Amino acid sequence: MFATSLRRVHTVVGAVFATVVASLFAVGTTAAPAHADGLLPYVPWSSYLAGWTDQYVPSSDNDCVAGRPNCLKGTLKEQSRIADDTASSCSHNAVFARAYVRMTQLYGYTRDIPGYYQDVPYFNHVDAVFAKYYTDAYYNWKGGDRTDVPQAWLTAFDAAKNKKVSGSGDLLLGMNAHINRDLPYVMAAVGLVAPDGSSRKPDYDAVEAWLYDATAPLIAEFAARFDSSMDDTADPFGIGNWTLFQMVSEWRENAWRNAEALVSAPTPQARALVSASIEAQANTAAQGILNSESYLPLLSSTTARDTFCAVHKGDAPPAPYAFGYASAWGY
Repeated sequence: MFATSLRRVHTVVGAVFATVVASLFAVGTTAAPAHADGLLPYVPWSSYLAGWTDQYVPSSDNDCVAGRPNCLKGTLKEQSRIADDTASSCSHNAVFARAYVRMTQLYGYTRDIPGYYQDVPYFNHVDAVFAKYYTDAYYNWKGGDRTDVPQAWLTAFDAAKNKKVSGSGDLLLGMNAHINRDLPYVMAAVGLVAPDGSSRKPDYDAVEAWLYDATAPLIAEFAARFDSSMDDTADPFGIGNWTLFQMVSEWRENAWRNAEALVSAPTPQARALVSASIEAQANTAAQGILNSESYLPLLSSTTARDTFCAVHKGDAPPAPYAFGYASAWGY
């Protein structure tokens, strides 16, 4: 099942891998949500608690800014609101939204493993700031405030709304916007160096150990709930999970390097040039994904996908994650 469930994403990677690399690449309720996609009110993540800042301040009264353990529940609650609302209406935005819930759950699982991260409070803060970039972009887009939404996110959200790409395409467009575009700004803001002068890179890289193992159950869940085509396309390129992981790893490494460039920029003008490069890289990758994953007019449509989702959106994920079996709704 795991090998089969990866085929669709493998095919996408084969089509976009060269373009993307050349351009540079974290136990819930079982009840269904009450809101339908499109009715979600705008509640910016930064209003979670007073005193929000993207900088890591251990002494802050804000639990997320200080990196206290209970911030994770607030992060998951915010993410799950979007994931549940989009899934309940079979919005194509449901694919990335649910993927993000699973990633945050996996972060919560690994942070409780002694020694997995060198500085857990710091990474609790990173997790929250990273989520804020996504949730703020989504709520701004839903509210029609397009000027406050980065272009890479506009491409991803609009493609999902207009049903332009496959489920694999929706997943990769979201990943691209969040990693290639958001992550450099997040890491530059939270800080790349600890107070003792040591690099934060080891904790940053520790994420990749569980990202690899998460891919198979993640795609299996989406094939079972949202888009069965993610599980049934032949793989003419012979690409496996390892190659998909290499692309994500490349994106994350490039994001770190771009964060270093932002931090070390000597003038506002120099920082603006780095920022422009980050945006261009993410937008180029997004176009590559669009070109390879768009439905073809008259030849393909989303009817089968939408019909399948209407029946199976509440199905339990079929494969366990590292933290165990997940519930369809909530977290």
